[in-house]
Amino acid sequence: MAKKPANKKQAAGQAAGKPAEPEHIDSTLKRWLKDNRITEVECLVPDFTGNARGKIVPATKFSHDYGTRLPEGILVATVTGDYPDNYDELVSASDSDMYLRPDPDTVRMVPWATDPTAQIIHDCYTRDGRSHELAPRSVLKRVLALYDAMGLKPIVAPELEFFLVQKNTDPDFPLQPPAGRNGRPETARQSYSIDAVNEFDPILDMMYDYCEAMELDVDTLIHESGAAQLEVNFQHADPMSRADQVFLFKRTMREAALRHGIYATFLAKPMSNEPGSSMHIHQSMVDGKSGKNLFAGSKPGKHSDLFMHYLGGLQKYVPKAMPFFAPNVNSYRRLALGEVAPINVQWGYDNRTCGLRVPMDTPENTRVESRFAGSDANPYLAMAATLLCGYLGIKEKLKPTEPLSGSAQDKGFELPRSLEEALALLRDCAPLQAALGPRFVKAYISVKQKEYETFFRVISSWEREFLLLNV
Repeated sequence: MAKKPANKKQAAGQAAGKPAEPEHIDSTLKRWLKDNRITEVECLVPDFTGNARGKIVPATKFSHDYGTRLPEGILVATVTGDYPDNYDELVSASDSDMYLRPDPDTVRMVPWATDPTAQIIHDCYTRDGRSHELAPRSVLKRVLALYDAMGLKPIVAPELEFFLVQKNTDPDFPLQPPAGRNGRPETARQSYSIDAVNEFDPILDMMYDYCEAMELDVDTLIHESGAAQLEVNFQHADPMSRADQVFLFKRTMREAALRHGIYATFLAKPMSNEPGSSMHIHQSMVDGKSGKNLFAGSKPGKHSDLFMHYLGGLQKYVPKAMPFFAPNVNSYRRLALGEVAPINVQWGYDNRTCGLRVPMDTPENTRVESRFAGSDANPYLAMAATLLCGYLGIKEKLKPTEPLSGSAQDKGFELPRSLEEALALLRDCAPLQAALGPRFVKAYISVKQKEYETFFRVISSWEREFLLLNV
């Protein structure tokens, strides 16, 4: 892949909350498109769910026309394609367009396309040049600006789990693991099995080829405990680039699987008898100038006050931010007693039963692993939420509980048990709303409340089996 165009002038404009300058973008991206003989451009915008919305335009038109627009209403659409009942309160009275501006750092080839095609993630702006409040990338930028004002730079490394499953065109039929090279689906637990991973070599080889072509920083790959459940780790870097890469990886993995006749699913709990899938986020804090890890203490074996405040913020605010870590009705099936997923905000050293795990590592690698987010979470919003929880802990100088050495499962639930309960906690949390943006939080809650109500109208097979003739 050719080197992506650098655009310092555009970056400065975005930091100031202004749209990028079309003339400069035109010269750099036009050259990149020409060098790579691009014929089409996918203009991508992540929505609340984390899916790609946008337009596909001819490269010639993209090179000369930066008037790409989308109606802002797409950001308040539910996963079923509906809209909240208070739609008119969430968008402008005219349901006006958002103005899209490409981020040159995100330009990549679409390796599965027949013709040379580029994909570029876009930022959304209002007509008067302000960053659009409802766009997930804008929300993450708001949180990162808080750290920038303190001279701090968050560093994150996501770990993303997912399942490979047989194609399923009937939503009433349970999902099944796919057959590997040996022609048989998995039955026994295969945690960290090399041979189990190799069963899906053709799919994973294609995935790695796609990731290499797109310059995605996929690091290690392991087999998780579920049948045909895999995990990829991303190299640590700034939160926006990691969110972009998770967003793009999901498209990539689904495409590689489909080309081999199966699905890749990031549903948090796709099968009742298998574990759920998570998106663990390792996070640390470095000085904006020196790059020194500020979580490390001045003495061996000790952590800094900044680290402890950050940890205290996670403990206090994560339960209230759960709609961003567990955004769907299915998400809460993963957060259950007896599962490997957390049910509370306890923390401990190298303790995987805790929601907050502090790995044993060198001082320069001091970090905390937040284990709350499911693989179904929007990466931009999950990153924004976890960083904001830590930020509030720093501002309020909160202190965490004592580290736990035993099983955190024995401590019981400290997290909401359903999407409806989680939304109520977020609705009552003024600090989170103020930092994320009141308009955004109102829209997000409205969308998720509508999804919950739509789900609640569905009569399940369990109800028909056990209640039909017994009540």
